[in-house]
Amino acid sequence: MMRKFWWLFYIALAAQTSPVLQTDGRITEVPLPQPDSGPTTIAIAPDGTLWFTESAGNRIGHMTAQGGLIKEYDLPHPASSPRIITLGSDGNFWFSEHLGNRIGRITPSGQIAEFDIPTANSMPRAVALGVDGSVWFGEFAGGKIGRITPRGSITEFAIPTPNSGPRALAAGPDGNIWFSEFSGNKIGRMTPGGFVTEYPLPKPNSGPGDITAGADGNMWFLELNGRMDDRVVKGNRVGRIGLDGTLAEFPIPSPEGSPINIAVGPDRNIWFTKTGKLGRVTPEGVMTEFPLPTPAGGPTGLTAGSDRRPPDRLGDTLWFAESAGNKLGYLSFR
Repeated sequence: MMRKFWWLFYIALAAQTSPVLQTDGRITEVPLPQPDSGPTTIAIAPDGTLWFTESAGNRIGHMTAQGGLIKEYDLPHPASSPRIITLGSDGNFWFSEHLGNRIGRITPSGQIAEFDIPTANSMPRAVALGVDGSVWFGEFAGGKIGRITPRGSITEFAIPTPNSGPRALAAGPDGNIWFSEFSGNKIGRMTPGGFVTEYPLPKPNSGPGDITAGADGNMWFLELNGRMDDRVVKGNRVGRIGLDGTLAEFPIPSPEGSPINIAVGPDRNIWFTKTGKLGRVTPEGVMTEFPLPTPAGGPTGLTAGSDRRPPDRLGDTLWFAESAGNKLGYLSFR
């Protein structure tokens, strides 16, 4: 039991000792060297360098801090569509191959290994490091949650709701894996042993999407908007769910577009990407939106260091990918 809640203790301690950082909202953009790379999500290494997926370019990218030297690594199989990337307990970076039906691993020196998912055409998306040291992933088309150990051994767990469409997942401060059921209109919680509890959302067709652990000890998630994955959903909200399943929802001020990804920022608030802007949400649900220099840049993944896990490692920069703009961007905090 003590091990299960060590993350929650760390978050509370960090909140008492960490200075409150702020941003002036000025955004810096870094173009990628190859056109149409489709940068999607970013993870930050302990040394401050960035690792990111290029879904359209079928590559993994590496960039030194503050937009320095960029190196790119082609994936062994074409059209794998690398999607989400995260730092593993082994010091390597792990990523999903959405169309390749594999989980990939890349070392700091750029060596790539791939691991086939037992369920065919499962369309893996989100990945997150669990408290057990394994990387967990969602199978959007397979209706399962998967776990891969640092050695590459995969175990799959079925979700009780058929065709639930697990779109995203994150490690919670309770030691469990929390996930969104895009088609099932629920938020799910899975124990390390595979036991699932599901929480229906109060409004139908909300389209729950990306999810992360907040600095306040709750789980925060997005409700998508418009046509997504052959469905039309009517969310456009940020949701909060307590570890006991208590739900709250907060409408996003701008009516157009859809929120895409969510993360904890250096200021310990919740941040999200949306068409042409970044959004910030306080623990009370107060929102502020910041326009991007390139409105059509299509911002997707964002991170300040804690990727879909309790925010025990946050830097002073919030990085985000501009998929349509073929750039990486960032906000600085001080």
